[in-house]
Amino acid sequence: MKIFTARAVHTMDRGRPSAEAVLVDDGLVVAVGTLDELRAHGEAEVDDRFADKVLLPGFVEAHSHSFEGGQWAHTYCGWFDRTDPTGHVWPGCHSIDEVVTRLVEVEAGMDDPSAPLFAWGLDPIYFPGDRLEARHLDAVSERRRIFVMHASGHLATVNTAVIDAAGLADGPADEAVPRGADGRPTGELLEPAGMARAGDLFPSYYRSMASDDGIRAFGQLARNAGITTLTDLGSTNLANPKVRQRWRTITDDPTFPVRVSMFHNPAFGQGLDEQVDMVVGLRDESTDKLRYGHVKFILDGSIQGFTARLRAPGYLPTPGGEARGNGLWLVPPDEVAGRLEAFHRAGLLVHAHCNGDETVDVFLDAVEQVLTAAPRPDHRHTVQHCQLTTADQYRRMRALGLCANVFANHTWYWGDQHHDVTVGPDRAKRMNAAATALGAGVPLSMHSDAGVTPLGPLHVAWCAVNRVTPSGRVLGADERISVPEALAAVTLGGAYQLKMDHEIGSIRPGLRADFAVLDDDPFEIDPMALRDVGVWGTVLSGVPQPADGRA
Repeated sequence: MKIFTARAVHTMDRGRPSAEAVLVDDGLVVAVGTLDELRAHGEAEVDDRFADKVLLPGFVEAHSHSFEGGQWAHTYCGWFDRTDPTGHVWPGCHSIDEVVTRLVEVEAGMDDPSAPLFAWGLDPIYFPGDRLEARHLDAVSERRRIFVMHASGHLATVNTAVIDAAGLADGPADEAVPRGADGRPTGELLEPAGMARAGDLFPSYYRSMASDDGIRAFGQLARNAGITTLTDLGSTNLANPKVRQRWRTITDDPTFPVRVSMFHNPAFGQGLDEQVDMVVGLRDESTDKLRYGHVKFILDGSIQGFTARLRAPGYLPTPGGEARGNGLWLVPPDEVAGRLEAFHRAGLLVHAHCNGDETVDVFLDAVEQVLTAAPRPDHRHTVQHCQLTTADQYRRMRALGLCANVFANHTWYWGDQHHDVTVGPDRAKRMNAAATALGAGVPLSMHSDAGVTPLGPLHVAWCAVNRVTPSGRVLGADERISVPEALAAVTLGGAYQLKMDHEIGSIRPGLRADFAVLDDDPFEIDPMALRDVGVWGTVLSGVPQPADGRA
């Protein structure tokens, strides 16, 4: 047995909310309390390495994607500075010219002329005036195919070489492939329906990130942020035994520092019953560090990409006064209930991507219909993102037994743009409404959606506590929550939504000895300093896992 002492231990357990030490044996918490109390359990080694640190339950990231690690194989061209898995900081690109300049430098160093150039992190909403189009990327190369994924993952921009190679100019004229005044595609491709028309580039982009090194980098980034449990929320390739074996081999490695919960994203061109059976069967392959048995639906797009579905009055008009469309349905609304019922009846957990409030209505209607036909206690189906979820919808979610996983980071990364460009001040002030969710009694978690925004539960919590945008405005002061509420959301709240709160999410006897190790006490500092708290690393099943440079 081993006793870890600390400056403070915050347990997220009402029975013993704070302590000075934790007794661990065989990867589990035996007891928490004072050093003398723990010594009463028998002979144990005292480990004082965290004597000046603060222990919290290991953070639980309940909405992320493994490409957070693998995407660094390609070129980052986002607005904000961003740190890669090696610790190198990539400066943001603050204009289309800067994006083009970065890509020109990368293209000049590529040896194979037939290899595509992949980039990621772009969001044209930050740039006044022009959006990145094919004509801009043609300045990088007129012959090499270029595919730039937007930060949201819901749009991409390609150059003319792609347009011509894929025959996009001769394809159907619809909203998934916007066209300019000349009738030719602009180079923007919306949602999977549009990106899939870029030939093999869309699947190649994701395949290129699903490497062993990418998965390991995913775990490395998580550990550096104090995370001990991650999700890969939405994989379409879990039917492939080779993919599952890759994950099993990597997660079984004692040096891999995090647990992973894998969600299946149904490919609805395939048989629904077949996919239900597959996900149910995968439960038997679960291990302590790799979990299967959950499903994700993606129902709409992104608000900053103007592809999410909004209740009236919809999006603000363009700067020229033109009305915008109301996004795209990624699953036809009249099919949601039938698809949900198939997985629900099998006892599976379903999380649904719902950025727009109109989309939340559709999912709530489906849940009500399914629960009427097939009641199931403690299902914990979850509305993901909840960007514009309203007070009436949260009350309905509570009545239906749903959870909310709020994308709190949007207040920082796109708050000013939502205020000025997408939905206007009134709706922007009630976006990511964590206080309303808690007030309605809805179980709450919060997330980064990495790689859309970087892994970092302390930053997520900071956003929900302070609701400050890069311009310095407080966006919806009434929706701020307290530090204890925010930290509960990124620990016990995430564990609850993954149906793992009997194992992780708090520090109490019988649970796994998974801890976040912090340099300062987040309960004692200025809330504005919350995101700046240093992370020593983690403890996973009682084994210290120092962050890079902290060994």
